[in-house]
Amino acid sequence: MSFAAGDSATKQSAGNAITPEDIIAAGKKAPEDVATYALYLGDDALMLAQRLGHWISRAPEMEEDVALANIAQDQLGHARFLLSYAGSAWDKTEDDLAYFRDEDEFYSTRIVEQENGDFAQTIARQLIFAIYQYELFTRLMDSADETLASVAAKAVKEVTYHLDHAAQWTLRLGDGTEESHRRMQAGLYYMWPYVDELFNDDDLLRDLADRGIAVLPSTLRESFDRRIEPIIEQATLTQPDVPGAWGGDRSGNFSEQRGHILTEMQVLARQFPGVTW
Repeated sequence: MSFAAGDSATKQSAGNAITPEDIIAAGKKAPEDVATYALYLGDDALMLAQRLGHWISRAPEMEEDVALANIAQDQLGHARFLLSYAGSAWDKTEDDLAYFRDEDEFYSTRIVEQENGDFAQTIARQLIFAIYQYELFTRLMDSADETLASVAAKAVKEVTYHLDHAAQWTLRLGDGTEESHRRMQAGLYYMWPYVDELFNDDDLLRDLADRGIAVLPSTLRESFDRRIEPIIEQATLTQPDVPGAWGGDRSGNFSEQRGHILTEMQVLARQFPGVTW
């Protein structure tokens, strides 16, 4: 099977910049600790892409079918590069890692696994995660790891659009009708318990950050808050004051939704291993 993304995720960067495709084609192998970090980021993107794909033909207007499909495709592109790089450490392909790991072997954060709910709930998740990814990839462009830096440089251009799209819809729904305001506020309350875990550090992240390879998540929280608070305020919404969901980290705790996502995503590859068409 091919796990490769479409054109928006594989277009070449302008100029002579090294691209993720160049490095992957060169066969560069990731150290195992760096590969695990790549899985952290790649699994987030993969799960979110799968979630967003459910909106195709279901969005409130045709233009949003296209917009959400494009965002899903961008996330799939991020996952492709990151999982390809991670797989190089263990002689596995991107397909091996996407389709043949069990749910307790993934590292995705729980917010990307949450149900789409209504359109406002999806937009709440998009706003939170797009801001997080924007801050992350902006800093990861300076990574001492050439592959991660090149992936981040490409991804941040796409995430800039994702952030603008989510912000505009948050404003439109929050400061719209009474019903759209209610739903947008409910969407924020649903997603907010999973915000804190985006910024949790662990021993792997601390070590890689000390070596200039990873971005320490806790260092992103201040800029995240500074970016999201005025959007929520302008949308006439209230930032939720709720406790974080229990047990949020990347060490094996995951939401009940992960298994449902993987069952749908992996069924064909597992039923017909190695199939091509």
